[in-house]
Amino acid sequence: MAVIYIGSDHGGFELKKELKEDLERQGYSVVDIGAREYDAADDYPEYARILCREVVARKAVGILACKSGQGMCIAANKVNGIRAVVASDVRSAQLSKQHVNANVLCIGGELTTTEEAKKIASAWAREEFSGEERHARRLRKIDEMERER
Repeated sequence: MAVIYIGSDHGGFELKKELKEDLERQGYSVVDIGAREYDAADDYPEYARILCREVVARKAVGILACKSGQGMCIAANKVNGIRAVVASDVRSAQLSKQHVNANVLCIGGELTTTEEAKKIASAWAREEFSGEERHARRLRKIDEMERER
């Protein structure tokens, strides 16, 4: 099974631990990039940057958790090569892989129950990009936009 990088700030710290354990039980190799301990004063962009650089360099996937998922998602999408999404249900997680080949999943630790987050992360990790021409074409256009930055 694939390697999944995982990271969080204080807002997603407890959820990250639960997701890591659950994904490892399913056979995934999970690399925890931090936070290593709870720190109410930490900042989500630091963890988003670290995780996203690994995802791009290794052509891997990653999961980020913060209170809402939104901050991590915004920070993650600043890194070239990242297609981060916030998913709050299984279907949106599946579609994010099938249609936009999302390589980073962001989850809100305060907005998503642990059990639902496990379902979302599992579905996302299992899903594959459809490769359909219309989706590939759209991703090429996004890549062009990224090069313009």
